[in-house]
Amino acid sequence: MVVPTNTEESSNRLEINGLAGLLAAAKNDPFPPVESWDPPYCGDIGLRIEADGTWLYRDSAINRVAMTRLFSRVLRCDADERHFLVTPVEKVDVAVVDAPFVAVEMDVSGSGSDQRLCFRTNLDDVVRCNSKHPLSFVTVAPDDGLKPYIMVRGRLKARVSRALLYDLVELAEARVINGVEVFGVMSEGVFFPLQP
Repeated sequence: MVVPTNTEESSNRLEINGLAGLLAAAKNDPFPPVESWDPPYCGDIGLRIEADGTWLYRDSAINRVAMTRLFSRVLRCDADERHFLVTPVEKVDVAVVDAPFVAVEMDVSGSGSDQRLCFRTNLDDVVRCNSKHPLSFVTVAPDDGLKPYIMVRGRLKARVSRALLYDLVELAEARVINGVEVFGVMSEGVFFPLQP
């Protein structure tokens, strides 16, 4: 067994601290194929995800981050927008108030049509914004404010935090689409309008 020196250890920490490091590490740790599992439905056991990303079990917060990360790995959203925890042998309800994840950090690289946006969620999922992981916006009453989301995996979305919404607005540029000027942001060659 090789014991790393302090220099090697600090170098390893630097490699995994950034979003790029998290994204690279995620490639080596694939998610279970929950979309293909079809276990029997076992009911509602009292799991809920609040709008701020807090997981609750029977109205008590689950404070162990490792546990919520584990649960999030087997979370699925079906076509009817119901959320479930799924294993090969059972499926239970998860009530989701808004979205199961919250995007809490954004990295911007490049500019213009070469611009790339990368998001980190509250549970350390790292998502590159592109055609497979699009940004979408919903108008919120009563003031018609915008609420942005990014597709994380399957049908699971992350609500983009308010602070990051302001960052997205700063990055916005105007494009003429079908004769109408539209503001939006570019990422990996795709233009995402800031309107629903």
